[in-house]
Amino acid sequence: MKNILSYTPDELKSLMASIGEPSYRASQIFSQLHKGITVAQMTNVGKVTKSKLASMVDCDLPRVKRKLVSKIDGTVKYLFELSDKNCIESVVMEYKHGHTICVSSQVGCRMGCKFCASTLAGRVRDLEAGEILGQIIAAQRDLGIRISNVVMMGIGEPLDNYDNTVKFLQLVNRDDGINIGYRHISVSTCGVVPKIYELAKLDMPITLSISLHASLDEERSEIMPVNKKWGVSELLLACRDYYNATGRRISFEYTLIEGKNDSVDKAVHLADTLNGALRTKKDTMPIHVNLIPVNEVEESGFKPTGRDSLKRFAETLENKGIRATVRRTLGSDINASCGQLRREDSKTNEDSRD
Repeated sequence: MKNILSYTPDELKSLMASIGEPSYRASQIFSQLHKGITVAQMTNVGKVTKSKLASMVDCDLPRVKRKLVSKIDGTVKYLFELSDKNCIESVVMEYKHGHTICVSSQVGCRMGCKFCASTLAGRVRDLEAGEILGQIIAAQRDLGIRISNVVMMGIGEPLDNYDNTVKFLQLVNRDDGINIGYRHISVSTCGVVPKIYELAKLDMPITLSISLHASLDEERSEIMPVNKKWGVSELLLACRDYYNATGRRISFEYTLIEGKNDSVDKAVHLADTLNGALRTKKDTMPIHVNLIPVNEVEESGFKPTGRDSLKRFAETLENKGIRATVRRTLGSDINASCGQLRREDSKTNEDSRD
């Protein structure tokens, strides 16, 4: 059944009409749902109407199956269980500017990036827009906070679930809903090039984050199979066109793997590639690279780069005119990177069946 949070107010009006309810009921229900009040808890909706809704749509928020709280910085990691018993992860982080949530867009992922725990068992299914939205609502309700920033960088590839991702962005931005502005939302992609062009046409001033991780096609294809379909030059061309169409700065994510992509030579090639593809005498596109030491995943065998290598890599980029920052590591004591908690839960379930 379709998740009720996936409905716009107009779609809810049609749903209400189908069960013989007045149209004004739709705006009441929409408002309450986005405040974290479930259908079962609504006091202005009768039992008969609730029963009809429950028989037609999924009215539940994601259930907190497991919750970890970092003793270091208060980062909260959720393992959410959906109505079909599939599990996803979300992470809530606290910054000076407010609370940020990292949400999942799919159950599993089919992109096959070698360093990522989310993709180890492949993709099970896409999340509906309401299931993505439900992670924010459930976290706000559980923590008693307002979340002001969203990062679509959890389990799954958002642009591989394009239609639901776009609808989620539209829903979360509504001023009669959660009302999180587009400029407070970041969408991460490993490089689904056709969808980058489509996204550019929508006039949504979000931040686009590109998971790059290598600048040579051979090396990127080895760790990111998506590169075999859309290579580095094709991806960067799409990025340049996206910037020209939207005026929005793009963030390039670069995961540093010890002995693989963390040398000074790799930094030089990365800088030359980005400068060559994105900057001309007429075009001074800002370039920002976010450096991330790889998270250790047992199956990958990859190790994070050392502090000295990280510093040299960043300095090399800066010396060649590219802004480089090192992502703050939050929730390190709870394995806050997405995919690992779901993987642990899956292994536990497999062991219990043996």
